[in-house]
Amino acid sequence: MFFLLKEEIMKKWSLIMSISAAVLLMVGAAGICAQQGSQFVEAVGASGNINWTSGVIEAVGIGAPPERFYGKPQARPMAIRAAQMDAYRKLLEVAGGVRVDSMTLVKNYAVESDIIRSQVSGMVQGAQMVKTDYLSDGTVEVTLRMPLNGATSLANTIYPSLFEKQEAQTPPPAPAPEPVKPEAKPEEKSGTHTGLVVDARGIQARPAMSPKVIDESGQEVYGTMHVDREYAVQQGMSGYSRDVKTAQSNPRVTDNPLVVKGLRTDGPGKSNIIISNGDAEQIRASYGSGDYLKQCRVMIVLD
Repeated sequence: MFFLLKEEIMKKWSLIMSISAAVLLMVGAAGICAQQGSQFVEAVGASGNINWTSGVIEAVGIGAPPERFYGKPQARPMAIRAAQMDAYRKLLEVAGGVRVDSMTLVKNYAVESDIIRSQVSGMVQGAQMVKTDYLSDGTVEVTLRMPLNGATSLANTIYPSLFEKQEAQTPPPAPAPEPVKPEAKPEEKSGTHTGLVVDARGIQARPAMSPKVIDESGQEVYGTMHVDREYAVQQGMSGYSRDVKTAQSNPRVTDNPLVVKGLRTDGPGKSNIIISNGDAEQIRASYGSGDYLKQCRVMIVLD
C-alpha cells in the first residue's frame, strides 16, 4: 500500500513538473516572439537580410567539399571555406541592396566611385562569422554579419559622399526662415521633447540610411541638413521599429519623445515621409531642445 501511494505521488509530481516546464517554455517563447516582432528585418532576395533595428546585415553561405574528399580529414575545412566564399558573395549583394535614401542604393554609389566599391568589398571580407552549422550530408552553412553603423561600417563609407552630394544639391536657405525668431515661445515648449518618433505605419514607408521627414509644402523637417555627421555615422540617422510603444521607450529617444504621424511617402524608395504642417511646426518649435535632431534621436515605426 505504501509503495502504491508513493508511486502515485511520484506520478503526480512528475506531471506537475512537466506542466511547469511547458508553461515556462511558452512564456519564454512568447518573450522571444515579442522581441523579434518589434524588429524591422528586410529580406534582400534569397541572399540575406538587413536588420534595420539592430543595424546589421547578414548573409548565409552554403558549402560542400569536392566529392573525392568526402570522408577525409580535409572535407570539413574545405566545406567551411566554400561556405565562407558563398557567404561573402551573398553579403556583397545584400550590402549593395541597402537603401541609402529614397532615390539610391549602396550599389549606385559603388558604381560611381572606385574608392567606395573597394571599401565596401573590404568590409565584406572583414565580416564577422556569427554562426556555423554542420549538416548531416557534409555540407556547412556559415552566417556572416557586418554593421550598418560605426567606425568600420557602411555608414562611415557612404555618409561622407552622401552628405557632400546633398549639401551641393541643396539650394541656399531662403531668407524667410532666418527672420523667424519668435524664440521666446518655442523656448518654453522646447525643453519638453527628448526625441522624435514618426509613426509611418499604413503608408508603405521603407527604411533607409538617410530617411527624410518633410512637410506638406515639401520643406525638409529632418534630414542630412539637421544632423551631426558623427552621430549619424555612429548610430545611423534613425532607428527603426514595428511598434510605437517600443519606439517610444527606446533609449535613443530617451524620456519624452514627440510623436507625429506620417501621411504618405515621397520618392521611389518610399523612405521620405510626409507629415502634416502642424506636426512639422511642432518639430521646428523644438529645434533648440537639447539638439535631439542633431544627435539623430529619431525613431521611425514601419509596418
